[in-house]
Amino acid sequence: MKPRPLTGAITALATPFRGKDVSFGDLKKLVEHQIRGGIDGIVPVGTTGESPTLTSEEHMDVIRATVEFSRGRTPVIAGTGSNSTAEALEYSKAADEAGADALLIVTPYYNKPSQEGLFRHYAAIADSTDLPIVLYSIPSRCSIEIGVPLLERLRSRYSNIAWIKEAGGSVDRVDQIKRALGDDMVVLSGDDSLTLAFMASGAEGVISVASNLIPRDIVRMVHLARENDFAAATRIHRRLYPLFRALFVDPNPVPLKAALAKAGVISSEAVRLPLVTMGSDARKALNKALAEARV
Repeated sequence: MKPRPLTGAITALATPFRGKDVSFGDLKKLVEHQIRGGIDGIVPVGTTGESPTLTSEEHMDVIRATVEFSRGRTPVIAGTGSNSTAEALEYSKAADEAGADALLIVTPYYNKPSQEGLFRHYAAIADSTDLPIVLYSIPSRCSIEIGVPLLERLRSRYSNIAWIKEAGGSVDRVDQIKRALGDDMVVLSGDDSLTLAFMASGAEGVISVASNLIPRDIVRMVHLARENDFAAATRIHRRLYPLFRALFVDPNPVPLKAALAKAGVISSEAVRLPLVTMGSDARKALNKALAEARV
């Protein structure tokens, strides 16, 4: 296993488009924006990266480009999950060959496997690689949850399964995971607005949407919380909370890309169908939140 820390403030990268194509020039700018902001890691081609609408070739090209652009300055956690175990294995192997530091593996969506099916899915991937694996539980999108007994089973068998991105919206889940596994399982919040609540219950950071736009603020908030200065971290959270909410006034990453384009971090807010760009009412709400957050 590569000894790279996978804690703190980690960005779920957007995938910039120009017209119908991935804009690798904008992707490079976005990666540099993260590194200048002191980010602790980056995740290409997760949900925020619009992985469902990337071709297989684009999926791997974005991972390779992210590894190239980061130049070892921050860990790259490649999104290689799929609802097909065979495809997840293929992506994971290619990401390893591309130089990724770790893998983010979402629970299979749509086919809704049982807990035994989930175990075999993750076991097949863990048996195929020595890279660290960050499990990704997001029931709102996948309709299934990684049960705590399954976490215990996977952790007892695989040393490279020691992280979970928890996006179920429940602080109780953090307590349940930590009570069962303690420091043997690193929990990362999957929701910006819940980061501090999760960290107060034992989470070690966040895989953030907002940090695409404001990496320095998210890094500062998370690092203060890790130093147990929750009073200072909460002041940042309070200022940013309206933005955390506004970034989901339309489906992710539609508002994020609008904000990134408005800030000049990327050149276009284009998304791929079936996503569409923001309507006027949602855009007004986003702009109001950006102003309140002083972005």
